[in-house]
This record gives sequence, C-alpha cells and structure tokens, in this order.
Amino acid sequence: MTAPAVPVCYRHPGRETYVTCNRCGRPICPDCMTEAAVGFQCPECVNAGRRTQRPVRTAFGGSRAGYAGYVTITLVALNVLGLLVGVVVAGVPSVIGDGLFTNVTKLQMMFGSFAPTYEIASNFVPAGAQVGEVYKGIDDGAVYRLLTSMFIHYGIVHLLLNMWALWMLGRNLEAALGPLRFAALYILSGLGGSIAGYLFSPGAISAGASGAIFGLFAALFIVLKRLRRDTSSVVPVLVINLVLTFTIPNISIAGHLGGLVAGALVAVGLAYAPRQGRNAVQAATVAGVALILAMLVVVGMIS
Repeated sequence: MTAPAVPVCYRHPGRETYVTCNRCGRPICPDCMTEAAVGFQCPECVNAGRRTQRPVRTAFGGSRAGYAGYVTITLVALNVLGLLVGVVVAGVPSVIGDGLFTNVTKLQMMFGSFAPTYEIASNFVPAGAQVGEVYKGIDDGAVYRLLTSMFIHYGIVHLLLNMWALWMLGRNLEAALGPLRFAALYILSGLGGSIAGYLFSPGAISAGASGAIFGLFAALFIVLKRLRRDTSSVVPVLVINLVLTFTIPNISIAGHLGGLVAGALVAVGLAYAPRQGRNAVQAATVAGVALILAMLVVVGMIS
C-alpha cells in the first residue's frame, strides 16, 4: 500500500506543510501564512480581502497617511530651502538680518509680496540688490508673489518661530484631516494672509508663513470643538499671538488676520461637512474659498 503524499506549499514546492489557507484550502508554509481571525490565510487571499475592504479614514474623511506627517515635513523643508536660496541670492544678511521683520533683501524683492513695481533707488538698496534693478509687483502681473512669499522669511529667527508653530500645529491637523485636506487648508490660509496684506497694505513688502500659521490656529480650535475636545490649550496661545500682532511693529496685521479668517472658513467646511456627501461638501468649501480669494485679487488689481 502506497503512503499518502506529504502536502507541500503551493508557492514553495520544496517545503512540506500541513497548514492550509482557511479561505481557499491550499497548503502554505510559515513564510506564506498570515494569521487571521480563524486559522491562517495565503498571500493571494489576504490581498483579495484587502481589495474588498474600505480604507480606514479619519473622523473627517481623510487618509490615515496623515499620521506620518509627510505634508508638514515637506512644508518645513520648503521654508528651510527658501532660507538657503536667500543665502545664494542675497548673501548672509538674508539669514542673520538686522531685525526680526525689517531686513529686506534681494530675496524679498524677488519673491516677497508687494503691490507696486519697485525700482531700486540709491536711498533704498536691499542686501544683494543693485541700484536700478526693477521688480514687478502684483499689480503688474507678478501674482506668483502671493504664493512664493509664504515660503521666505526675514532671517533665521523669523523662520524658526514659524516652523516651530507649523511643526506643533501641522502634525496634529494633518493626522486629523489627512494629507490632502491639510495641504489645502495650509495653502489657502497662507494665500488668505498674502491677499489681505496685498489689499490693505499694498506698499509693504511682506513675507513669511505667519498667515498660514494663524489659519492653522483657527483650524485646530474648530477641529477640537467639532471633536468635543478641550480647547483651553489653543485659545491662550492664539490670544497671545493676536496681541503680539497688534503691538509689535513691522508685523502685517492684515496678513495675520487674513490667514486666520481663511483658515477658519476652510476648517468649518472640512470639520462640519455632513457624513452623507462629505467629500462633495469639503471639495466645494475648498473651491469656494479659493474662488473668493481669486476674486479679491482681481478686485485689487483693477481698483
């Protein structure tokens, strides 16, 4: 009488095994088995099960990839890169500065936010610039300044303050909202600050991530309220920053408040969108705020 054949792993024919997949019944070796609620499953059945499962989402419908903080890390890296570009363009003064928010360099002239076109005169020569150089303002078509100004700073102290706030706020908000929603919140908050500064302080040269940071403060407060969590740690810090905004000279009041309002509008739409049709409501909120900001730019350019 012939002895029954010893079963072998269907993926590794040279390995004997008496364990079978709980779903398809094929024999599997230890390297191919994945523990399931009951028994073990083979790689193909595990993959098939994953395709039929809905991905895990945050409370606001975002991807759980936000827990890794990739968008926050990228934003910090872009701002640090802006400082390094300043060293190349304007030299060391662009990093050290002669004051927290007062040291204008060629980097700010190239990428900062301002309305009129500037021609460098002998009585105002930013570090790294030359007399006679002309820099187009937003009114003359350099609309990109509204975005690029968010990623450059007036020296390393200005950068470190904003990046510390971005790191503390960004990781929590990105984890709660997901990467895409958080990125939209940050960009629109920053643009809200830049556009407010453009409309209410057209002659000033502004730069920095402060508008976006104020938008994140507003968003964190709204998200915590929506989750019915304690907001006592957010309110005092926000109030202190608002007081500093109105008391320290050379700070763009309009830029900070513009970022705060834009961030609040986006956050309300993201946090309070109903579960039924949530993605559509959130997308409409982001698109609506972006449209309002674009209309404000147009109004500023034609007025």
